[in-house]
Amino acid sequence: MAPMGDNVVVSNMELEKLLSMKGGKGEASYANNSQAQAIHARSMLHLLRETLDRVEVVEGREVAFVVADLGCSCGSNSINVVDVMIKHMMKRYEALGWQPPEFSAFFSDLPSNDFNTLFQLLPPLANYGVSMEECLAANNHRSYFAAGVPGSFYRRLFPARSVDVFHSAFSLHWLSQVPESVEDKRSSAYNKGRVFIHGAGESTANAYKKQFQTDLAGFLRARSVEMKREGSMFLVCLARTSVDPTDQGGAGLLFGTHFQDAWDDLVQEGLISQEKRDNFNIPVYAASLQDFKEVVEANGSFAIDKLEVFKGGSPLVVNQPDDASEVGRALANSCRTVSGVLVDAHIGDKLSEELFLRVERRATSHAKELLEQLQFFHIVASLSFAQMIRD
Repeated sequence: MAPMGDNVVVSNMELEKLLSMKGGKGEASYANNSQAQAIHARSMLHLLRETLDRVEVVEGREVAFVVADLGCSCGSNSINVVDVMIKHMMKRYEALGWQPPEFSAFFSDLPSNDFNTLFQLLPPLANYGVSMEECLAANNHRSYFAAGVPGSFYRRLFPARSVDVFHSAFSLHWLSQVPESVEDKRSSAYNKGRVFIHGAGESTANAYKKQFQTDLAGFLRARSVEMKREGSMFLVCLARTSVDPTDQGGAGLLFGTHFQDAWDDLVQEGLISQEKRDNFNIPVYAASLQDFKEVVEANGSFAIDKLEVFKGGSPLVVNQPDDASEVGRALANSCRTVSGVLVDAHIGDKLSEELFLRVERRATSHAKELLEQLQFFHIVASLSFAQMIRD
């Protein structure tokens, strides 16, 4: 069979317009495949609350207290964490016997994000005349004004000194682009034969690492302008525990094994060319603690209040672990949720369907080892302004 779909190309320039978790409410949508992130987020709530306790509160505040969730995606996780943050800050004001301010929450992601699905999940704003306390007591109301902010968090998104708390979970491992050298045939970093950094050569790994650190530096520069001096930031992204950046841990098992093999299947079956496979790369980098720390210290604006690697657990949520087909389907849906939009754009919907069928088939035959070995680790960072900037 002749290669198909080779006329579909996604440039790095288009990645920002395209990249998103799978929208809608279907089987592979983010809304229906973000339970693992919810579990991991809940296990870190005590660390988030520690960060919130560092934010300075003042009596008689006349302007709204502003929280921003960066990389909000389109499921209920973002809404739940914003609710936790605002309720916690509310309790801090109440404990001091102060009248709480109004609250404002910004949900931010790339323009391609399915904001419609996200906003449909928002509870209605409390009716006029209902007290903040009554609103917080009612689970079907929200106690804050909500807005969406489209754009890349690697650049400015908000006015200067306008945000009290920044939150970003499970997003900063997404690079702003695939490093150019990784897709350049003339470069030693060309990732021939692979669709991810896992198991790649040293030059490829260095290109990914450099892109991650360039992107994180841009993120911190933007937040250093936007965050209020007494504010704080809570960041969570994929981590690796190996010193070697080509060993991407859980991310490697997700994108570097059965997903990789499924691409190779399409090549061997003549459905796509080798070149078509080699021109696709997942723009994800699981950083080490040292990778992250180097950027924060080089930026100089922020003090590290907490920086640690946190064991998140498996990204697979299955009801019957002994059912291999359910495990296989869960892995295929996990892959598709986070990479499906990119795959569709690169090889088209029909071949994308074929690819993920093969991922599911391969994962089903390795279900037991997937459940045992597929573990995610996260970098958890709590940052506030360095004292010299606060002063």
